[in-house]
This record gives sequence, C-alpha cells and structure tokens, in this order.
Amino acid sequence: MITDKAAAAPLAVTMGEPAGIGMDVAIDAWRKRDGLPPFYLIAPPSAVLARSALLGYGIRTQSIADPAEVPAIFEKALPILPIEAAIEVSAGEPRAASTGTVMESIERAVTDALSGAASGIVTTPINKKVLQESGFLYPGHTEYLAALCRNRKAPAFKGPVMMLAAGDLRVVPLTIHIPLKDVPAALSSQMIVDKALVTVEALRRDFGIAQPRLAVAALNPHAGEGGQMGLEEQSLIIPAITRLRNLGLEVHGPFPADTMFHEAARATYDAALCMYHDQALIPLKTLDFWRGVNVTLGLPVIRTSPDHGTAFSLAGTGKANPDSMLAAIRMAADIARNRASSRATAGAP
Repeated sequence: MITDKAAAAPLAVTMGEPAGIGMDVAIDAWRKRDGLPPFYLIAPPSAVLARSALLGYGIRTQSIADPAEVPAIFEKALPILPIEAAIEVSAGEPRAASTGTVMESIERAVTDALSGAASGIVTTPINKKVLQESGFLYPGHTEYLAALCRNRKAPAFKGPVMMLAAGDLRVVPLTIHIPLKDVPAALSSQMIVDKALVTVEALRRDFGIAQPRLAVAALNPHAGEGGQMGLEEQSLIIPAITRLRNLGLEVHGPFPADTMFHEAARATYDAALCMYHDQALIPLKTLDFWRGVNVTLGLPVIRTSPDHGTAFSLAGTGKANPDSMLAAIRMAADIARNRASSRATAGAP
C-alpha cells in the first residue's frame, strides 16, 4: 500500500472563468462523487452557491481553512477554499474585472500543490481573451502554471509540455496555439528531442509505462513523399528520431498522420508526437470527444484539465457535460499514485 503523503492529499480544483462552465462541471463532479478522489474547489463560496441554485441543485457546501479538512467532509459537502470575488458573477457574461479572482484561484492551487497540501491541480477553463484584456501576460494556463512554479522557486523542471489523453490514445502537439503557416519555422530537431524526452519521462513516472514507445507524425502529406511534398521530414524530424534512438529510446516514424490513428496503429505506441495542434486534437476528439483530458507534463506539480472551453452559452443551464472533468480528476489522482509509487521504488523520501 502506498502511503505517500502527497498522493493521499486531496486535489485542488480551480474555479476557472466564473462566467463559464467551470463551476458547473466542478459542482457536477461533486454530485457524481461516488468513487471519486476527494477534491476541493478554490472559489468564492457565494458564487458557487449562486451557480448551484441556478442549476437547480441546491448542493451543500462547506468552507475550509486547510485542505487537510477535505477527506472528513467530502462525502457530505463540497469543500470550498474561499477566495473573494471582486465582482458579481453572472453565468454567460464574462467580465475583465474577474481576472484577479481567476488568477488567485490558480495561484493558491499551485501553492497547495507545491507544499504537498494538494496532491495535484485540476484546472477548469479560463478565457484567455478576457484575461489578456486585463493585463494577463501569458498565452494560457500552461505557461502561467510554469511561471508560478518558477517564481515559487520550485525544483528545476523541463516542461511544460502539453499532452491530451483519452482512452488508449495520448497525443503531444509539438506546436500549439500558432497559425498553421508558422508551424514549419517553429519546429526544430532540438525541440522535438526535448519534448520527446519530457514525454518519455512522464510516461514512465506518471503513467507507469516502463518502456515507453513513441510514434512521431510527419509534417507533410505522405511524410513528404521523399522530398516531393516538403523537406521537413529529412531536415528536422528524421534527425531528431535518430538522436532519440541513439539514446536507447523506442521511437518510430515519421508516419503520415492519416495512417497513425486507426486501432491497429494505436496499439503500437504509448504516445504520438504531432507537429501541430489540429494534427493531434482531431483524432483524439473524434475517438472520444467527451472524455479527453489535457495533461501538463514536465512540471513539479500535477496538472490536468478537462479538454473543453468555457462554453458561455451552456453556463448555468445544466447542459454542460461533466465527463471530461470527471476524467481529469481521476487522471490527476492516478498520476499522483504513480508518482508516489515511483518515489517509493527509487527509495526517495
């Protein structure tokens, strides 16, 4: 039995954009809590109660001062670590004035995870446009989490690297939120190697895969057709694969993306490295749209997130599907247990 303190701690759930469905799916997750690991929501209690009432649930909540209180109350009430909202929260009506509250929720989650008070973080969606209009300086959640870890002088880390997971498919987009026309210039052999190494380490430590197998997608149709449809495979991708193999890793490719994601192909690898956002997310969302999980690899804290956005039109309606949130909570707890097992095996304190 693993008794690692960090793995036994509850999960911290952030409120996300208060006008979106983050609180909806967090509330729904607690309502479906049978068999779910304990978690607490970092949010203004009044906002949570208002959203619960709007949804017609009338759930019981209980404010906490310390995450250690969560296990004792989780079955009877949704634990809330209180922060104060600067504005009145209205479902479906985002306001730039909420930025401070959104950031405070994330910052407290990182603090708790770094201290071991929380076993990991599950973030609900934020609205980057609203935040950036108020001076938020980061492209998104992932970069902000990495900056918070650095600012809090966390142990050195090699991430962040985004992974999306659903069922038996794990995909890593090597470039993320950039225009497609900018992807070739953003790629390099060194970047492919660096992100592959973070992915392999995470597959071993976080997913319990002793000998990870990576498949690497090509950038161009038909893997460039020997240079007839592009040279990135020869100049960037194949050299990176060769370097990784020389390190003793099982890495194959580059494969045409249209042949990588059928059932037989998926059985040959543990994660697929993809060259750009949609190349990774289209197959994952096609295979399991409702239960995809966003996992940030290479951080000193565990972070998962439901793989959907704020969905303002669904906020407060009761129509938001909580399956991705439930999957994100379960995956964060699984990763915490796997990390504890890895530490125990290595004899770490």
